This record gives sequence, C-alpha cells and structure tokens, in this order.
Amino acid sequence: MKKLSLAACLLIVLQLSAQEWVTLFNEKNLDGWTQLGGKAIFQVENGQIVGTTVSNTPNSFLTTNQKYGDFILEFEILLDPSLNSGVQIRSNSEASYQKGRVHGYQVEMDPSKRAFSGGIYDEARRGWMYPLSRNEKSRMAFRNGIWNKVHVEAIGNTIKTWVNGVQCAHLVDDMTASGFIGLQVHSIGRNEKAGAQVRWRNIRILEKDLQKSVWPDDPQVPQISFLLNQLTAWEKRQGWRLLWDGKTTEGWRGAKQAHFPESGWKIENGVLTVLASDGGESTGGGDIITKDLYSDFELILEFKITEGANSGIKYFVDAELNKGAGSAIGCEFQILDDRKHPDAKKGVNGNRTVASLYDLIAAENLNTEGRSKQFKGVGQWNRARIVSRDGLVEHWLNGEKAVEYNRYSQMFRALVAYSKYKNWNGFGQWPQGHILLQDHGDTVHFRSIKIKEF
Repeated sequence: MKKLSLAACLLIVLQLSAQEWVTLFNEKNLDGWTQLGGKAIFQVENGQIVGTTVSNTPNSFLTTNQKYGDFILEFEILLDPSLNSGVQIRSNSEASYQKGRVHGYQVEMDPSKRAFSGGIYDEARRGWMYPLSRNEKSRMAFRNGIWNKVHVEAIGNTIKTWVNGVQCAHLVDDMTASGFIGLQVHSIGRNEKAGAQVRWRNIRILEKDLQKSVWPDDPQVPQISFLLNQLTAWEKRQGWRLLWDGKTTEGWRGAKQAHFPESGWKIENGVLTVLASDGGESTGGGDIITKDLYSDFELILEFKITEGANSGIKYFVDAELNKGAGSAIGCEFQILDDRKHPDAKKGVNGNRTVASLYDLIAAENLNTEGRSKQFKGVGQWNRARIVSRDGLVEHWLNGEKAVEYNRYSQMFRALVAYSKYKNWNGFGQWPQGHILLQDHGDTVHFRSIKIKEF
C-alpha cells in the first residue's frame, strides 16, 4: 500500500476542513437571500454585497432564506464611518410579531465614538443585551476605513463575538434558538444624506463539529447571562450565587419583622412582586431584606415597573434604625417611573430618578458622552447592577454605568449632610448591611437576583 506524503496528508485535511464551511454568498448574485424591512438598495459589486442607504425608510435587511440554529459565522465588513450597521443572527420575521418586523440578535457594527462594534443588540425586542461598556478594551477592536473580520459563535444558549481577533461579547440567553442571518442597512432620517454604503464579503458558516473550531475565551471578557433565576457554570466558577431562588422566601424577611410578610408580596412564575397598596412608603406588606449582611459585593437583578411606580434597591441597610413608620435606612438604587411619578422632579438635579443614588447623586450615562441613561421603559424588564468594593460603589442600568462614588470620601459625607439622611450618624459608611427591596405602595416586579462577594 502506497504511503501518502506529509504534504498530501495536510492537503487532504485542509480540503476536508474547507468542505465543512458553507459559503453564504456566491459573489455573483443574491441567490439564497431575501430583502425584508425597508427599501435600502442591496446589490453585488466586485464579489461583494453592497448596501446603500435610502432616505426615510425603515431598517433594511438582506436575509438568508435558510434558518440556522447552532453555528459559527464569519464575515468581513467595511462601512461608511457615518453609518451604523450590523448582522442579524437567529432572527425572524413573522406576521404575528409587529406585522413581520425583523427581530432578534444583532452583532453590532458601530463606527461612532460609542464604539460598540461586536456588542449584541436585540433588534425590535429588548434592545442592548451586551453593550461594550462591560468590556472596554474591545471597543478599540473595530477599525474605521478598512475591512474588519468578524467571528461569531452561536452554540446552545451562548453567543460569543470577536472583531479582528479581539473577543467582544459573551452572552447567555435562551429566548431564540434559531433564525436567519441578516445584513443590515440602518435607516436614516428624511434630512440625512442618502448613499452611504456598507459592504460585506467572505461570508461563510459552519454547522458541524463546532467544538473543534471554537476560539478560546479571553478570561477578561465577562459573561452576561439572562437565564431566568439560574446560574451558569461560568457564574458558579466566578463565585456567584442566587440571592433569591425564584420559588420561595428562603433567605429573606420583613425589614421590621422576624419573618417574611404574610401579605403584600407575591411569588408567581419565577417573579417576586411587591403589590400596590396606597402608594405610601412601606405601608403595604413592607420592605423585605436579606437575612445575611453584605459589605463588598456585586449584585445583579432585573426589575419591571408599572406606570407611575416607585420602589428601590437598598444596600448597607441597618434594620435596627427607624423602627417607626417609613422605609428602613440604607443607600438606595432608585427605581422610578421618571415620567409619571412626581418624586422625579424633587430632590436636587434629578437625584431621585431611576438608577440614582437616591437623594444624593443623579444617574447619568458615564460610559458614553452625550448618551442618556439606558432605561428600557415601563412594562419592560430592566437590569440593575450594584458593585461595592473597598468603599467604591457603582450603579449600572442595563449594562451602562450610571453612578459612581466613594462612600468614605469627604464629598460623600458632604452630600449626606444636605440630604434627608443627615440625621443618621455614619449613613452609608457602616461596614456591612442588609440588601433590601422596597415596598413603596406600587406594583413592581423582581427576578434573577444574584450576588457575588469579594
């Protein structure tokens, strides 16, 4: 039997490897693709797909006729620096959803100063899922004016992205398991200049033996999970634990009671709800607090407010203070309908609005200049993140930083001295305290409450 040379063996391996990848674009025409949404122009030039903006039309998508579940996708993209774009994955268009509007995960391409290229946006549904404010170094991966190479892994409930070899996103979410690939030309306004272009080439996909071709993770890239009341294996390795199990009252009690309130709170379908009463502070079922005390920690939870609602997440709570009427005392991540609740106009310069350090520091977007804080709206799930470490505290709202302060600083003490907390000695500087969910007389929902201690 004739033996093959090393070169011949390598050639066979390379050929077999090449056969696993499927080219999605034949470089000649748009066979296998369908345009959905707006009326931007898609055409083929020099072996590239070219999308050109048209004024006053919705987002336009050139979508594959085939749907894909688990895959690795690679493509190259070159876009006008004035034009936002992206590539849809596991996306769909159904008559039952907003009259066929394209919706689903989008790998963002963002040449603006915000620089979120490689982040993951949920088109026409939940908005930003993985903004690159959680992965600052990856914001430099995309380069304007040249071809950028993008690598995407969608396997099971996990989506990861790389731009020019730099890992950008590590998302875990189980809302949609399959859908088409779609090339986006973003809408432009009536008065914006039409004719900006985005170009794609070398679009290919792999669906078999994916684990052999996955790229190694950058350990500095955080995983962001949206699984309901669950921890991923990654989170467990990082020291996360559920602060609420999604089913029972274990680990919680009333702030002024030895047990969980007998009324005013409801657990149903994995959601913990404080029920509306009279709109007063702790006049219904009352605040609830963790039985344990916390000092240095990272807390994440999701909340959903009803119209005109008020509530809050407090930390460093001393439950022995204020045994009378009103809420327990502690630092507060404000939860509020800024448009409809009158408290938003009280305080000083907006320091009683959503995500603010209540009555002390107003929330704003600290990640991107000129960009507002990212509240997704009444009736939508919003994500709060509070980080406390060595006296430094941060409030995050939907993946973007809104407040930061040093609770041991002179500035913090000065703010407290002119606030409603001025009569509480040492407010906010106690070494540890409970975490509290507030009853302020309005219906507010909570879920996926998890914590990591440092």
